[in-house]
Order: sequence, then C-alpha cells, then structure tokens
Amino acid sequence: MSRKRSSEAGFSLIELLIVVAIIGIIAAMLIPNMLDAFQKAKQKRTLADMRIIGTAMVSWLSDQVGAAAAGQSSTSVDLSAYGTALVAADLQTVLVPEYLQDLPPLDGWKRQYEYYLNFAKPTAQQVMALRSSGRDGVKDSTKYTVSSFDPTDYDRDIVWADGFFVRWPQRITP
Repeated sequence: MSRKRSSEAGFSLIELLIVVAIIGIIAAMLIPNMLDAFQKAKQKRTLADMRIIGTAMVSWLSDQVGAAAAGQSSTSVDLSAYGTALVAADLQTVLVPEYLQDLPPLDGWKRQYEYYLNFAKPTAQQVMALRSSGRDGVKDSTKYTVSSFDPTDYDRDIVWADGFFVRWPQRITP
C-alpha cells in the first residue's frame, strides 16, 4: 500500500521562516528611525515650551519695566550671572494665569527645566533665562557661546536667555 500525500492547504516550514526573516529585516530597518523620531519629538516639544515660557517672561518684564530687553546682541551667556536656578513652583505665582495658562515643569525628556528670573532687579542686563539639560540630564556648562548644534545630538543643553535662543538644535549645512 502506498500512502498518498494529502493535499491540505497550508504553509511549509521554509515559507514561514522566509516570512519571519523578512519581517525581522523590516523591523531592524524601522526601529532605529522610530526611536530617533521619538527623540526628535521630545526635542521639538522642549523648544516649543521654551519659546512659550520665554514669551511669558518677556511679557512679565515688559509689564514690570515698560520695555523688554529681549534680543540683546551678545556672543555668550553666563547663567551664573542670572542668579540661582528656580523651579516651576517659584514662577507659578508670577506667570500663571496672567501670562501662561500652565507652566510646564518638565522638558520633553521628563527632566526639570531650570528657570532664571531676576524678580528683584528687572532692569538688570541679564534678567531671564531658561535651560533644558537634554536627554542625558547632564548640564554642559554655565557659560554658553551663542551657536546651534547638530539636532541629532539630543544630549546637548538647550538654552534661552533674554529673548533669544543661546543654544539650539539646527541642521548645519556644509
């Protein structure tokens, strides 16, 4: 007696292994790009928050002294000249609800912003600043030269001071 092979529909082991291998290759190509997109979104959220907070600070300053010192032309900024770093709770009573609906305490990487606002002397040359320490949470320095950095370097500090970005991510074309 000879056995006949049944003609049941199905996939062979080789066909299944090929499909799994193809899915693995596609996943290996997409996952790094997806992870980079998540970091880019966190960076963009941080920049947007800093612009909004900075605008609120300039509005506060404008109300305090009648004119803002925003956009001073400087080539470097030393955050130690701005006094001690504040946390969101320190600015809550000053900026909310007049200038902001809510003051974000954390940047895109869930790290605390550092706020600097000279309440006592709003006419000083260095009045307000804001820093995000980036993905790694390590502060690069207290002194920053005004310049951009590669936007894929998510560990760099982002700094806004007195109406302009001092350190910011921007594609640098050769």
